[in-house]
Amino acid sequence: MGSEINAGPMCVLVTGGSGLVGKAIEHVVQKEGGKHEGEQWIFLSSTDADLVDVGQTRAVFEKYRPTHVIHLAAKVGGLYLHMRENLSTQNVYIRDNIKINDNVLQTAHDMGVTKVVSCLSSCIFPDKTTYPIDETMIHNGPPHDSNFGYSHAKRMIDVQNRAYFQQYGHRYTAVIPTNVFGPYDNFNIENGHVLSALINKTYKAKKEGTPVNVCGSGAPRRQFIYSLDVGRLIIWVLREYEEIDPIIVSVGEEDEVSIKEAVDMIAQALDFKGKIQFDTTLSDGQMKKTACNSKLRRYLPDFTFTPLKEAIKMTCDWFMTNYDTART
Repeated sequence: MGSEINAGPMCVLVTGGSGLVGKAIEHVVQKEGGKHEGEQWIFLSSTDADLVDVGQTRAVFEKYRPTHVIHLAAKVGGLYLHMRENLSTQNVYIRDNIKINDNVLQTAHDMGVTKVVSCLSSCIFPDKTTYPIDETMIHNGPPHDSNFGYSHAKRMIDVQNRAYFQQYGHRYTAVIPTNVFGPYDNFNIENGHVLSALINKTYKAKKEGTPVNVCGSGAPRRQFIYSLDVGRLIIWVLREYEEIDPIIVSVGEEDEVSIKEAVDMIAQALDFKGKIQFDTTLSDGQMKKTACNSKLRRYLPDFTFTPLKEAIKMTCDWFMTNYDTART
């Protein structure tokens, strides 16, 4: 199968191409030699097609005729937004994500796409579990209540990948990154990813001379991974990884840090000297989601992850430089 994937010029369609991971892949393709000769890479944004709509999904596939797809598009929000909207009748997370995923995978099937690599999330793992979690444990129990709609929709990609392989022999697979951050992230304080929201919050507090208020106790632990590392690894999965089973894309267990440690790194990167307060009246979400990256290490024993402190500094610098156009 490997030779088939690498034979002839590829046309790679990246859904969610204007988001955090999409921009990272674009950077790797354009600036780090991630593109092979003769290849075409198309980075879609939501303005190109609404993938909730099957007609628009089909039209964009017919326009570009991709041989390969990296599927990143999703409806997503931060912890508190997920908790607020989970049970509401406006719950976009489960319905829209299921539609997006089904439209992309079925259209890929209809159009004879060679390979699809989808992006899942570490929140899909069971809430009640043993640690570290690995790829075999995804369906071993319900996910955390704070985002069960989004999590179940994402889990279904894994179910569909297996079904497409069983019925048609398609090589559709998925990566499961841990907490991704970096340039082009959603830095919105209300619904951005945890690290990027904290960068914005700390930057604002520095400008206004106020304390930084961190939601929760600061005790939860996370494995943060720099978006460019994720981009490099997804391109490797597209070219080399032949399993249908998903693969966790993460730094090692030893690199897990608490939210408090991450906030301290952000304060250092932004030269914030003010007070940091933890609001323990607000939910911590899951206390930990420690993931095992031994499968990735079996394939890529020498892959070097960007050290967290360095990656936070680069992200803070990007945020300050691009403050007027960043998603805040």
